[in-house]
Amino acid sequence: MIRTDEIVKRYRNGTVALHGITLDLDERVTAVIGMNGAGKTTLIRILSTQLEPTSGKAEINGLDIMKNASQIRKNIVSIPQEASPIGILTPFEHVKLYLVGRGMSMSEAERNANISLDQLELREFKHKPSDTLSGGMKRKVFVAMALSANVDTIFLDEPTTGLDPLSRMEVWSAIRQLEGNVILTTHYMDEAHELSDEVVMIHGGKVLEKGNVKSLLSRFKGLVRVETTVPQEKGLQIGRLYIKYVKEEDAEKYLGEGYNIKRITLDDLFISRGMALES
Repeated sequence: MIRTDEIVKRYRNGTVALHGITLDLDERVTAVIGMNGAGKTTLIRILSTQLEPTSGKAEINGLDIMKNASQIRKNIVSIPQEASPIGILTPFEHVKLYLVGRGMSMSEAERNANISLDQLELREFKHKPSDTLSGGMKRKVFVAMALSANVDTIFLDEPTTGLDPLSRMEVWSAIRQLEGNVILTTHYMDEAHELSDEVVMIHGGKVLEKGNVKSLLSRFKGLVRVETTVPQEKGLQIGRLYIKYVKEEDAEKYLGEGYNIKRITLDDLFISRGMALES
């Protein structure tokens, strides 16, 4: 269980990244979504005790992130977006050294490293230099670290940024094997849809939406998204693309050249809330 109460983060240059975030996060996987600069990474860094809030409180499993930071760090793993394996080290060496650094004995670290790498289907690659691995496998090495640590809470910041579709699916499969609570930030709405039990949408350092995918998309029930480059009087405009939502039974009116009809996804939550606020 993660609880935040009016978390504010103001940087020295005056920028306010978080404007009083209050949340209860107790689902197995929570996806935090939002545009660039929304405050997602700042929130993750605060919750993982890497950054102090300007004001407000937060707890992880009843422990205050400020007063009990050392104790919390023993029971969490945080993998930043910019994490990259050291090329000459193998996946096995990465995981083993990480676990030893967390306080495990050498024998226990080796045992856990073997188990986690086997679980993530990295057995045949675990003794190969990391710079010979694909992008998806490199990210899976970090997921293996989290899996082998046997912690209560795992923070993943943009875990699949820059990966090709197949590599992303490999990482998704790895994330599904993690135990404990997983908090991940992502720009990919399909990723949030596929992996999360709960979605939190942040914009401008404030929480706009919170709930499971079904509840968040209930407002679009019976609707489809129509996209066109033909100028429209109503709807949202993104560059030269015009978007509007119509009833499914009216969609046939838009069948033809110049129009695309798409089913409702989490993209529509992002578009309808995010773009409306930007306009």
